[in-house]
Amino acid sequence: MKYYFAKTVSGEFEEVIKKVTNELEKEGFGVLTQIDIAATLKKKLDVDFKKYQILGACNAPYAHKALKAEDKIGTMLPCNVIVQEVEKGKIEVAAVNPSASMQAVGNKDLKEIATEIGNKLQTVVDNV
Repeated sequence: MKYYFAKTVSGEFEEVIKKVTNELEKEGFGVLTQIDIAATLKKKLDVDFKKYQILGACNAPYAHKALKAEDKIGTMLPCNVIVQEVEKGKIEVAAVNPSASMQAVGNKDLKEIATEIGNKLQTVVDNV
């Protein structure tokens, strides 16, 4: 089982970020955090890096269910979605596969939640 879902699309980086954000909203997610890896690496290490952003997505009802089932699951929240420019005009979108990460937890109550969230994230990636 892969730990992520991914798809490469043609387009402009910022437009793909907007599309991903819109698709996340359609599936009930909000973006809690947005980390610009290129800017962070430039600031901290003075190195150049490709366009790469991590979107921390949260579906509040499912997060609540997961936290009730396993109070330490917050260590794995929110669901990360990355958008990276693999080459000019080619943008990869990848989202965590929560079913893969939940295997390490070993809580049977999380399995169904992870499957449902995984289906939603797969839909996001597919629709970009």
